[in-house]
Amino acid sequence: MLDITLLREHPDLVKKNLNRRGNPAYAHFLDDFLHLDKQWRELKGKTDELRHERNKLTLEITKLSKEKKDISQLIKKAKSLPEEIKKNEERLITLQNKSQQLLMSLPNLVDKSVPDGDASHNNILKSFGKPKKLPFTPKDHADILESLGLLDTKKASEVAGSRFYYLKGDAVKLYHGLLQFALDFLRNKHFTLIHPPYMLRREALEGALPFAAFEEMIYKIEGEDLHLIGTAEHAINAYYMNETLPADSLPARFAGISPCFRKELGSHGKDPKGIFRVHQFEKVEQFVFCKPEEAWKEFDLLLKNSEELLKKLEIPFRFVVLASQDMGRVPTKTVDFECWFPSQHTYRELGSCSNCLDYQSRRSNIKYQNKNELSFVYTLNNTGLSVARMLACFVDNHQQKNGTIKIPKALWKYAGFKEIKPSKPTSKKKAGKKNAQRPLP
Repeated sequence: MLDITLLREHPDLVKKNLNRRGNPAYAHFLDDFLHLDKQWRELKGKTDELRHERNKLTLEITKLSKEKKDISQLIKKAKSLPEEIKKNEERLITLQNKSQQLLMSLPNLVDKSVPDGDASHNNILKSFGKPKKLPFTPKDHADILESLGLLDTKKASEVAGSRFYYLKGDAVKLYHGLLQFALDFLRNKHFTLIHPPYMLRREALEGALPFAAFEEMIYKIEGEDLHLIGTAEHAINAYYMNETLPADSLPARFAGISPCFRKELGSHGKDPKGIFRVHQFEKVEQFVFCKPEEAWKEFDLLLKNSEELLKKLEIPFRFVVLASQDMGRVPTKTVDFECWFPSQHTYRELGSCSNCLDYQSRRSNIKYQNKNELSFVYTLNNTGLSVARMLACFVDNHQQKNGTIKIPKALWKYAGFKEIKPSKPTSKKKAGKKNAQRPLP
């Protein structure tokens, strides 16, 4: 949520910035908000004057009554004021609710370093590693995992619908190995591990994002004010909702682990195979609460963590600054990290790093004691590891010509093996034998 004082005092500057997002509706939201806000302030002033007049009349009536003077006209006037005040108060509530809805719908301001335009204007910040040119025709991750008996999307679609999956055998060990690897990595960076609720009330969600714009993407629990989370970010943001933090507790850095549930509306025909775009997956999320002057330093720290983590997984990747019309409503700036997929001969987005300034803390009422004043904290988030997408990318990059999947050294102790081999043809005597693997020495 934006600072109301900024909207009132510098509407033209705000509108110019909102126009960078390429959606004319945002400027209309601002105009409508300012119109309602002006009405509210004028009516609030008149109502305060009526209250003052009522109090003044009460004193005057009391005084004249003691002097045994005629107070009939004053009483008549005094009786009309409460009804007028009541009507004004009801109108004030209506105006405030409408203006608040518009205020909550406005996106964050775009940072000056963000390029203008749509996705075609995204700027590659830096590349790491060379895209792999495999000495054979690479297979898609879904084909590899299915051929190894480690993935079954057909049966999952029968029992749950499209974009669900059964993961089996050593793929499960690798999946959870990736999770544990990311948690250990961030714990060693002195991030506090946190396991949040998987469901949030609407109020908590609205503290993290414009709810109305994302409502159709979120699963709701029927008959209850509860929604399945789409990311641990929202739940971690809500952890300090309506609280004031000591200044010396900042920055507060968290590494959240949770499942994520998303409807993926609008993705029809996009990545229908495999586990790249699914309704349910696990994710490790970096999240920071900090002072305003610390925000960009923390942003660089989060990016550095992503760089180190991805290098350990031995996957080529790049950082991309999203253009003003391509990033979400909440951040002031977002850097995506895109990883290379040999089978698709392209980079795909596996996560992002965002600075949200005080946009979320204003919505969630999260402050810190700044000397003698209370100030809003700044929040940042970064996808530590989105496991399903990472597993897809991991298999794509580490597939071998003979059908095996190599495991980088950083994951040996987490997976428990160095490679996954194709299953040998099963005989009656060997029926039910587990997928062959080479154990650690």
